[in-house]
Amino acid sequence: MYPHQWLAILLLSLLAVPPVPAQDLAATCHASSSYDVTLDTDRVVFDRAAPAPLRVELRQGVLHTDGAAVRLDAEDRDRLALFERDLRALAPRVRTVAQNGVDLAVQALRAEAGGMGLGADTRAEFDRRLAADARELKQRIAASNSSHDWQGDAANRYANQIAADLLPLLAGDLGRQAIDAAMSGDLQAAADLRDRAASLASSLQPRLQQRMQALRPQVEALCPSIRRLAGLQQGVRGSNGQLLNLLQVGR
Repeated sequence: MYPHQWLAILLLSLLAVPPVPAQDLAATCHASSSYDVTLDTDRVVFDRAAPAPLRVELRQGVLHTDGAAVRLDAEDRDRLALFERDLRALAPRVRTVAQNGVDLAVQALRAEAGGMGLGADTRAEFDRRLAADARELKQRIAASNSSHDWQGDAANRYANQIAADLLPLLAGDLGRQAIDAAMSGDLQAAADLRDRAASLASSLQPRLQQRMQALRPQVEALCPSIRRLAGLQQGVRGSNGQLLNLLQVGR
């Protein structure tokens, strides 16, 4: 995973997922991390490809880096125990924001589709597919305990899967509208509809992103907890003597 990318997932354990764009979280909370994070039942695991430490495990104040136990004083043990506790407490809040993001995205897509003059059958099928995709995404969010579920190709594949399910349906209806317009002699309307169908994905994206800004206050509400996490880790060092630096927060 690349630094400064997918912040919500990296630190908050989940999804920083399409409904909560990582770049928005990074810009809002001024935070980043180079680690993936997994919330296991008995430990929290941070891992990355480079540099060392590649794997950091936290378990109720006990710290291992790259398999080596780290001797901690009482203050650092307490800090890490609080860090793990607060991170686990933050996870359901992030899930809630992500679930709300799915709902907002569904509303935005339905509003966009409502302005396309779709046929009744197309609109019914679009609503059915959209509801099914949203339900599956919510289930994935609820079940996820690791950023590995969402990073890189995995997130892109899922986004492409949803786009491949919905966009051809809309484009096909617009294409049929173009044919009908041409047959009725309105060649300009036909051309406009064909252009609209061809550019559907690129034209939808900025409008949907604008609608998703309504989620921003919920994202902002997470920032104080993220800053607290950053403060709790400060001063704690791994087995190599370097600061853990699991999370960086700027101003």
